[in-house]
Amino acid sequence: MTSFVDRVNLQVVAGKGGNGCVSVHREKFKPLGGPDGGNGGHGGDVVFAVDPNVHTLLDFHFQTRLQGGNGKQGQGSNRDGASGESIRVSVPNGTVIYADGEILADLTGVGAEVTVAHGGRGGRGNRALVSSKRKVPGFAELGESGDELSVVLELKSVADVGLVGFPSAGKSSLIAAMSAARPKIADYPFTTLAPNLGVVSAGETTYTIADVPGLIPGAAAGKGLGLQFLRHIERCAVLAHVVDCANLESDRDPVSDIDALEHELAEYGGLADRPRIIVLNKVDLPDGRELADYVRGDLEKYGWPVYAVSAVSREGLKELNFAFAKEVVDYREAQPPVEATRMVIRPAAVDDSGFNVKRVRPAFEGDVEFVVTGSKPERWIRQTNFENEEAVGYLADRLAALGVEDALVKQGAVPGSFVRIAEHEFEWQPTDPNIVATVAPRGTDARFEISDRKGADERLAERKERRAEVLERVAKEEEARGKRRKR
Repeated sequence: MTSFVDRVNLQVVAGKGGNGCVSVHREKFKPLGGPDGGNGGHGGDVVFAVDPNVHTLLDFHFQTRLQGGNGKQGQGSNRDGASGESIRVSVPNGTVIYADGEILADLTGVGAEVTVAHGGRGGRGNRALVSSKRKVPGFAELGESGDELSVVLELKSVADVGLVGFPSAGKSSLIAAMSAARPKIADYPFTTLAPNLGVVSAGETTYTIADVPGLIPGAAAGKGLGLQFLRHIERCAVLAHVVDCANLESDRDPVSDIDALEHELAEYGGLADRPRIIVLNKVDLPDGRELADYVRGDLEKYGWPVYAVSAVSREGLKELNFAFAKEVVDYREAQPPVEATRMVIRPAAVDDSGFNVKRVRPAFEGDVEFVVTGSKPERWIRQTNFENEEAVGYLADRLAALGVEDALVKQGAVPGSFVRIAEHEFEWQPTDPNIVATVAPRGTDARFEISDRKGADERLAERKERRAEVLERVAKEEEARGKRRKR
């Protein structure tokens, strides 16, 4: 059983951000010394990077879930939580990452990497939520969840020359004779069950050569092993048709073999612009040499170079090697120069509110009437602890400042309308002053409401009362001293 794996399905989950901390500094004679709750740590990312020492996706065949570390919760004394550990996943060169049927990244070249899942942001502690109106916030933000998505990794070998041909055409023998690769070679069809790569030198030119499992008619439609491995020749600069000239089957000949292979390549698509070279293999056998000489004239219709070689006696391999090298060099020179990635910064428009309000259905009791979408409102909802009234009030203030309430009014919302933001549904109550005056003010600290500390007016009244008592006592003492003098 082969250990080569070139397609896997993965569940990728980034780490969750840590919650912010609610804490108040305390020391002797300072029962409320100010907020000192730290921020939560950010969740870890999941990053895929090309590693030249990795050649297969076998590791992901057994580990189908990748998860970044979660951020730690913030603590008192202004201590922020630690960020979660990011996962750096090593993949082979030529790995394509798909998400929802679309290409997310095509990783080619050593050092190429992409962050597939971003970790969630950590929530702010009450130290970071202080304002001129909210001196000691009694709440903190919750950490956000990290990205979670299903991806498909597909390996497309990065080779300069691709050998294609029918089973037992001698592709594995050819790559073994031209490079240091040692693929499995046997005298039965479909010996090659996985693509083989080899490195070849021709003068000052070094290139890679790959052979794929044998193609048969119908391979592009899923027959045999061809469809599974045709992707490995997509990146090849040159395609070489390896033809078995010693084939004893009476219904096959080199011309029909090439026609069948070209039909499958055309059905697969995307390979019409690649130069071709015809390799007539096994000419060391008498029947093979005779057939190669016989069909040379018929192969001229393709207009491609034709080389007669033998992987056993190594006849013609030097000429074939330099022919491959020339085509590879021409292909490389024709490619546009590689430019450094340019950072493009697109600032948001000044009138971009960052949210959208949509009315989804007429008003019915208990039904959602309006849906608010946008990165900011949805993020704020996920950061809010709805068990804390002060946090809910802070959320309402933020939504009002963003303009959500004005947009709801324009859409026809009335107090009591059901509104959905992200996964949360609630009855909308506007921040109109006439309504706010009838309820408790938002953004207050409940700890001060239940405090037994006396107010300024009460303390002033007590001082006046004590002063009156002192004055009354002094007056009585003066009166007593006056009576004693008269005696």
